[in-house]
This record gives sequence, structure tokens and C-alpha cells, in this order.
Amino acid sequence: FGAVSRRHLVTECQMDIRALSQTYERNGYIGGVPILSPEAVARHRASMEAAKKKTGSLHYKSKAHTILTSPLQVATDPTTLNIVKSMIGPDILLYNVTYIIKEANAPSHVSWHQDLTYWGLSHDDQVSMWLALTVADDISGCMRMVPGSHKHGRYDHETTEDESDVLLQGQTVRGIDEDKAVLCPLQPGEASFHHGWTLHASMPNRSNDRRIGLNAQYIALHMKQTKNDEDTVMLVRGEERHNNYGYDRPTEADLQPAALDHQRYFEALNRNKTGTS
Repeated sequence: FGAVSRRHLVTECQMDIRALSQTYERNGYIGGVPILSPEAVARHRASMEAAKKKTGSLHYKSKAHTILTSPLQVATDPTTLNIVKSMIGPDILLYNVTYIIKEANAPSHVSWHQDLTYWGLSHDDQVSMWLALTVADDISGCMRMVPGSHKHGRYDHETTEDESDVLLQGQTVRGIDEDKAVLCPLQPGEASFHHGWTLHASMPNRSNDRRIGLNAQYIALHMKQTKNDEDTVMLVRGEERHNNYGYDRPTEADLQPAALDHQRYFEALNRNKTGTS
């Protein structure tokens, strides 16, 4: 997949993956994991901004890794995949990659929700990586997590009519004890990883810069889609044994016409799925 230059990445020896996995198992998320150097962050943001000028908004555009090389490189980085392996096992499917962007000084927020609620997946061996390309803090509207909430399983969600809610259906869990919520700030190049049942939300961006995150969603090989038979994935680690999905093609260059046509089809298919904050 054209791996990112190793000098732009934090090496695995600089982090204790076992400790990260234990924290993830306990809390349902980990934050502040260094993934990209400042130079790489600048390069990846520039790539996104250049693509945005050609295609329009990339916010929540599904399957970004099938049309742009930058998100593909980040999502398939070996160190990232080793962290994911410690959470869901050795055989890893890349389910989706998308940019989540809050414009500067905008009212957009994300209500309390769980990612897996409407995805239709058969199991919950799933983890989302949220990589910051700009500062994500209390001012710019970083994620808030409820530690341990992933152990509860699915919470009831209501569909709301809130135009400022980033979520497509405004799906909301009511009655959250805000005192139990923890901020998950990230500096550019850092990532968080959270479980699909972990309750999370985020506030509006009150900063003067966009809050840009790259969200990559990974699932275990044995998981099935129960709502349709059109879902596609990309095998990024391990060996395929189940053939539960169609397969996405890794892009070889940015914005190739055939890849864009493929992406538009799955954009329509994925409109009713949730994202992350």
C-alpha cells in the first residue's frame, strides 16, 4: 500500500502496546497515542486540503482510502495495525476511513452515542482510530468519553432533529452523567482508539482553525453484515477465511475516475450509518 516513511512515524519501541491494550480493555478507549511526526501531519493535511479543492467537502465522505493515498497510508501503517491487533485479534478488516471536520467557530456538535448502534454488524470486535490533523482540545471540540461504558453493551438511542448535530440521524443517548465524562484531547499526529460501544460525544469548535480528524474503522474477520449483502472491506492484516464481504481496492493515485465512481456508490449505501465525533 505504499507505507508511510518510517522517519515520519513513531516507532513501536516508543510505546508499550500491551499497556495500551490493557487500558483500552478497561476504559473502552485510549488517547494521546503518537502516530505521525509534525512533518507528516503537515503533509497529510496538505493532501486533504488539495483534494478538497478538487472534490468539495470531504467531511464524512465514506471510503476515503479508496480515492486518496494519504488516508490509505495512515490507516494501513504497520504500527497502527499492531495496536489494532492487540484489541481485536490478528486478522483485521478495514471497514471504512473518513475525514471528520468541524469548521472554525461553527455550532456543529456530536451528541452522546455509540458507533455500533446502527451498523448492523454481527459482533462487536471493532475499534475506531481517530487521528488528529489539527489540535483537538476543549476549545476545538475534542471527543469526550465515558470510561467503561463499552462494558454495558448497547444503550437505547433516540433519533433527534438537531441541525447542528453532526450525526446523520441525530442519534442520542439520554441521561448521561456528565460528571463521568472525560475529555480526550489530541495534538496533531496523535490518535485515540475507542470501542464501538464506548459512549462518546463532542462540543462545537470555538477555535479559529478547522478541527480535522481522520477516522479509520477496523473490524475482526469473522464479523458479518446483517442488514445487507453489499458491504465492502479491505483486508489489511492476516488471512481471509470467511469471505463475508466484497472488497475495496486500495487506491494507487489520488482521485482516479473509476475509484470515484466506486466511492459514490458506497457513499449512498452508507448514508444511514453513524460516524464518530
